[in-house]
Parts: sequence; C-alpha cells; structure tokens
Amino acid sequence: MRLVGPSGEQVGIVPLAKALELAQEYDLDLVEVAANARPPVCKLMDYGKFKYESAMKAREARKNQAHTVIKEMKLRPKIDPHDYDTKKGHVVRFLKQGDKVKITIMFRGREQSRPELGYRLLQRLAEDVQDLGFVESNPKQDGRNMIMVLGPHKKKTEAMAEARQAQEARKAEAKANPGKSQNAADAGAADAEAPAEAPAEA
Repeated sequence: MRLVGPSGEQVGIVPLAKALELAQEYDLDLVEVAANARPPVCKLMDYGKFKYESAMKAREARKNQAHTVIKEMKLRPKIDPHDYDTKKGHVVRFLKQGDKVKITIMFRGREQSRPELGYRLLQRLAEDVQDLGFVESNPKQDGRNMIMVLGPHKKKTEAMAEARQAQEARKAEAKANPGKSQNAADAGAADAEAPAEAPAEA
C-alpha cells in the first residue's frame, strides 16, 4: 500500500504490517483513503478527529449554502395606491434578500378584456424596483392571470453575507453602548409607572 503520514507527507509503498506498526507507534489510526488506487492509499490519522472536522465542515457548508427562493406577490389590475405601495414594499424586501419574485396580476370579470391594465401595472412595478432587480421573465398571459418574474441584481450569498454583517454590527454597537439600551428601557418603565393625569372637569 502507499502510505501517507499524519502531516500529509509521503511515506512510500510499505507492507500492511509496517503500516500498522507505524500507526501504533504514532498512536493513530490507519485509514484507507483511496481504495481504488493501485496500490491503495492509506493515511495515518486520528479518525475520530477527522470525522468531527468533516461533520463541522459539512455543517458550515450547509449554513452558507444559498437556496434560491421564488416569492409570489398577487395584485389586482385596479389596485389602489396605498395597497400598491405596500405590495411594492414586500417586493423590495424580497429582492434585497436575494430572492426572485413572481408577480401575478389577477383579472376578474370584465377586467379580462383589458389585459393592457395588467401589463402597464407590471411595467410600472419593474421600473419602480429596477435598482434592486430586473425582469427575468416578461409579462405573459396565463388564463385569467398575467405573470412576470423579477430577479435580484444581488446574489443570495451576497445578501446573506450582508445580513450577517449588519447583525454583527448591531451586536457590536449594543455591546459598546450597553447604557444606551438600558436608559431607553428605564425611560419606558418610568413612563409606564407615571400616574395618569386626572381628566379636566367640564
């Protein structure tokens, strides 16, 4: 077998008995790392430590893995301005998080004969959020609905990294100024304990 030392150094081709002897000498395990190689490759290592480190690396990789999520937002073609601003706010938040957004315009009754209303609304929304996203799938009719997909300019991994940095910055600020948050809490408690003013007599 070809033996690799505990620090990655090449020991060379040695018989199994010699490899086992070295493993015992170093108080390590003899682990086969390339069974299909000719000759097979084995390494001297602490197998328990190796398994633990491998599990930690896999856990960290899963933690940092970016899953592309498609959010959905539904609108009516004759949506009022307040509702539009609310829905747009959700779309902005999704795009900032690095998620795609599927926008669905739902037509009812006579609205189905006016598809241009939905098209104009989708175009307006795309223009309003163009700094954060782009039109990945142009508006298209799908039965009673019209659908458009917006993609984020920012990758999911970048959005996750920025969110973590912002969270760490908030923690550092709170740690650096513990009295500030405590004073705010004390002020809130004092306001709650203050007696209410008596109503004025008529």
